[in-house]
Amino acid sequence: MTLQEYVDSLRGRRIAVLGYGVSNTPLIDLLLENGHKVCVCDMRTEEALGEAAAALRERGAELHLGKGYLDELDDFDYIFRTPGLLPIDPALVRAKERGAVVTSEMEVFFRLCPCRTIGITGSDGKTTTSSIIAELLKAAGRTVHLGGNIGKPLLCEIPTFGPDDIAVLELSSFQLHSIDIRPDVAVITNVSPNHLDKHPDFDDYVNAKRQIFAHQGPEQLLIVNRDNSYTARFGAEAKSRVLYFSRKETLRDGVFCRNGMIYKSHNYEVESIIPASEILLPGVHNVENYMAAFAAVDEIVSPELCRKVARSYGGVTHRLELIRKLGGVSYINDSIATSPTRTIAGLRAMRAKPILIAGGHDKHVSFDGLADEICERVRALLLTGDTAEQIAIAVRRSVFYDPMRLPIKIVPDLTTAVLEAKEMAVPGDIVLLSPACSSFDRFRNFAERGDKFREIVMGFKDDEAE
Repeated sequence: MTLQEYVDSLRGRRIAVLGYGVSNTPLIDLLLENGHKVCVCDMRTEEALGEAAAALRERGAELHLGKGYLDELDDFDYIFRTPGLLPIDPALVRAKERGAVVTSEMEVFFRLCPCRTIGITGSDGKTTTSSIIAELLKAAGRTVHLGGNIGKPLLCEIPTFGPDDIAVLELSSFQLHSIDIRPDVAVITNVSPNHLDKHPDFDDYVNAKRQIFAHQGPEQLLIVNRDNSYTARFGAEAKSRVLYFSRKETLRDGVFCRNGMIYKSHNYEVESIIPASEILLPGVHNVENYMAAFAAVDEIVSPELCRKVARSYGGVTHRLELIRKLGGVSYINDSIATSPTRTIAGLRAMRAKPILIAGGHDKHVSFDGLADEICERVRALLLTGDTAEQIAIAVRRSVFYDPMRLPIKIVPDLTTAVLEAKEMAVPGDIVLLSPACSSFDRFRNFAERGDKFREIVMGFKDDEAE
């Protein structure tokens, strides 16, 4: 079925699209352009949406806005949810029980995509791994469509896809929850507690991640981290073909690292790919990301091209991104670190103890492990956002905490944090934004937070040599 045939099949149906955001805006435009009756439901008020609300009404859309935006879903035949609204929400459960089809832009994309698909998920590393896979495939001359949770919805671009193209999709637990998809290649980087502010419990979060391979068959491929207890279990459960990657074990089939060299193995026939030290992106976590990516493109990209990309690819914006050096101080943007484990990985990649700026939206995860790492690896700690006090408490109760060696300060906002860091920094220091939390307390997303950090840092006067 083509995209146009799918859109035509909805003719005469009452359609609700929940959430007027990045994922659903192109879908809303497509439906309205094809003359469908569409109701846009969003928790923001008309005032908050501003001109966008008036423009939607002018195009014929109905609007349900504000606090009760989910109260009137009774009469809809199709409901497209936003990724942030899980299908276990009572309003969606009731709508489904009454016969409505509850789906999403991503679920429809997988149903209609005419080319090979690679889906990537994980608690940490999925953005970087997705981007590395895309770079590897481009180096091999393939036409790649990179999207999903990485920020670009692809459904409405399907008419431009060729049969030999490859779609690379970063998938969050929100996007995966309860959907029926069968990516040709599924990659799970790791699983650890995350997003427990949205999921009712950790089991629900783990089960959401499981959906990336739950419907695969023997003709599809699953790639999982052998060193992570949850993903290793996924490999044992899968009906698809499985490849592992590991920093700790020599593998019969998969990609592993031994004595500083990354190898790929098929039935114990081993071929070297690249010394881990030659990967441009810093940190052990990026060695793991590259191993996952090498496994995903094993039959498409040669070891020679893998080496070329690994030695030259500078990584994802907002991921250990050096913004500038000023007065001998390096300012590094790691805004994409929205979980404690990702901040830990960033700290372990630093060449010196940084001045760390952390804190943000409360996802109801523990900061105890992060606290121990902060005590050992951070020179000074500046905290802001909803979780500032929680992180400070966790650090102070760590057995490794020494108040004489680790000053902690809670500040009202990111601007103040960066200015305070600049004041305390001396030549040779690193100022690292690595929040360990999502951004929704103060910003729309991690990218906006990282852009604000860049704006502040680039606003400093060049009164000292770079």
